[in-house]
Formats: sequence, C-alpha cells, structure tokens
Amino acid sequence: MLRRWRPSTSPSTSTRRRSRPCATRPAANDADFQQTNVTQAPLGPGTGGFTEPLRERVVMPLSPSYGETSHVLGHELVHSFQYDLGLNADSLGVGLQDLPTWLVEGMAEYLSVGRQSPHTAMWMRDAVRRDDMPSFEDLSNPREYFPYRYGQAYLAYIGGKYGDQSVTDLFKRGGQVGLDSAYVELFDVSPDSLTKEWAEATRDAYLPLMEERTPPDSAGQNVLAPETNGGRVNISPSLSPDGRYVAFISERELFSFNLYVADARTGEVIAELDRAGTTTHFNALRFISSAGTWSPDGRRLAFVSFEEGDNQITIWNVLDEEIERSFSVEGVTSMKNPAWSPDGSRLAFAGTNGGISDLYVLDLETGSVRQLTDDRYADLQPSWAPDGETLAFTTDRAETDFKTLTPSSNM
Repeated sequence: MLRRWRPSTSPSTSTRRRSRPCATRPAANDADFQQTNVTQAPLGPGTGGFTEPLRERVVMPLSPSYGETSHVLGHELVHSFQYDLGLNADSLGVGLQDLPTWLVEGMAEYLSVGRQSPHTAMWMRDAVRRDDMPSFEDLSNPREYFPYRYGQAYLAYIGGKYGDQSVTDLFKRGGQVGLDSAYVELFDVSPDSLTKEWAEATRDAYLPLMEERTPPDSAGQNVLAPETNGGRVNISPSLSPDGRYVAFISERELFSFNLYVADARTGEVIAELDRAGTTTHFNALRFISSAGTWSPDGRRLAFVSFEEGDNQITIWNVLDEEIERSFSVEGVTSMKNPAWSPDGSRLAFAGTNGGISDLYVLDLETGSVRQLTDDRYADLQPSWAPDGETLAFTTDRAETDFKTLTPSSNM
C-alpha cells in the first residue's frame, strides 16, 4: 500500500523531500493504536491515524477492511508530505500554522479519496437542503463546518476547474504569502468570490435531485437532537424489538459519551449506563463504528466496550440498569456490531485477529465461541435471518449477485 500511495501523494507536492516517510508499527487494531507511545496526546475512538511531524512518522491501526486501511494510509501520507513542505529550510518553506484546517485536512482527503465521494456528497446534499453552504470565512469554523468533508468538496471544485496541481499550489502559496494573495495569484479571483461560485455550483448540482423527494421532517419525527432532550452528538441508535425504545450513545454529559435508552416516540431518557471510568465493568465504550443490539425480549442490551486495552461484549440489563456479565474472546482484540439471535441464545459479531476481520458466534449459555469465516476478506455487520438459521453480512470479497445468493452451510 505504501508503494502504491507514494506516486499518488508525493508528486503533487513537487518538492524534494527532506526525509522518507514510513508507517510506524501499524497497530493490529484500534485498541492497541490508542495505547501508542509515539504521542502523549489522548487518542479517542474517532482518531483513525495521525502523522507525527518531527520525524514524519505515520501511526495508524489496521482497519477491518483493506479499503479503510488504504484510505487512512493515503490520508496520513499526504500529511507527511505537507509537514515536509513546512519543514523545508529554504525560502519556499510553508507556514502550516497559518493554514486553515479545511485546507490541510481537505487536501489529505482530496488526494486520498479523489473528487467523487458518496460520503462527502451526502454532507453537501444536506448542506444544500438546509440552505447552509458556508462562506469563505465560515469554512474556518471547524465546529460548524466539518473540515474533512467541506474541505474535500471545496478542493474538488477547485481541482476540477483549475487542475489537480492547483490544490497543491494553493497549499504552498497559501502558506507562503497568505490565502488572499494566493487566490489572486493562482486563480485571479478573491477567496470570497470563488467560494460563492463553489456554493452556487453545489446548489445547482444537488437541488434538482431533491425535487419531489420527501423531506426528513415529513418522513419522521426528530426525537433525539440538541433541541429535543438529546446531546449535540447522538449516534449508534438501536431500536428495541417492540419499537418502543431506542438505545443510543450521546455526549449529554459534559466530558464523555455514554449509553442511554429513550422512549422512541418522545425522546425521554429512561435509562442510563454507568459512565466509563466510574464502573469496574469496562473502561470505555466503542461507539464510532458499532451499535448495541437488543435481546428478543427487549430486557437486555449487548454492546462492545473496552477493558484493559481490548474489546469485550457487555450485557446490560436495561430494566435494572445493571451490568450482568461480559465476554472476551482470546485472540480477538477488536469486536464490532454484535447481533442477538432471534432465539436469544447467541450473539454474532465481527472480530479482528491480527488485522483480519471475520465473523464469530458466541453461545451465551456456555460462553463458547465459534468462528464462521476464516479468510483474507473483511466480513462485517452480521444480521440474523428471522429463523435464526442464516446470517447476512457485508464483505469486500466481490460484488454480490443477489440472483444466485445462497446461504452458507457453516452457519
């Protein structure tokens, strides 16, 4: 991957490197990655990797899928070359501290993902729907306009109009003479004018796609939001089997995320898990890429938590608001997306061992674990069939032919 990414990232910087970047001890999973000693800064679940600027070291975990690992590696290699530009000892050195986050992170996303990104397109459609496309000044407010998505979209427009090299040129000249001067020098236009042009082009591209579509407010009721008893971030929802309750993770508390259960109609919180750090059962929750799963009777919730640096599956009795038990699996240090079987006796989950993701089934009575897949492909997000005999899951092994899709005999 490193060899493949180098031509995609380094030539665009058009400079002689002072040093050669390397991926430093890629961790087998994100739990190990968060314990690295390369940085003293705390690494939360939302950190997918980082580049240490002094020695330009790329530090990252192996993700469950090759595609995700490749993207993070490409993103961080761009940062490595950005740091190299900033550390150049000659007069062409770039002042990284003077560049906005949307340009630094947006460039890393643009060069590692490209112009077309369904994820970023989703963000832009939502911005158009809310009539909230940012001005040039607004772009520099990362709390309101996520720099990865908005930066990538903006630079994709610039790269599409002026060529890919213009993105790197903007980064270089912006750090040397300031963005206002760089825009005029490179594009013969002010930053405000080009940003307005991008916003208008984005509206023209997405507004026709939204015509005659049902708006979100008409399709359903917003029950968990800052203005409706939720936190600023409300994620990983999981509906109870009868549809009456929703489990979710939120930062309603000032300093941490926690697991809550709310009435699915009103949003009223009816149960709260003991906060991580205040209980002996686990140290932290896994919430970025994994949601909880309800037992068929709606009394219990299974979720993935961290304990002593590894993942475990924890069973929470929602009615009693008590942790009943936890399960760890030897050799499987990273777990995601548990799914409770219809008969309540088993939990399927995706687990990572040595950087390889496979599917497992946990017997809740005996605690025994059976590995269902054993291959080099990513196997994720298991979901039980209503009869409990088969599992559907996502994978990167090939495109699925749904006409000939048949269940495996190993389930």
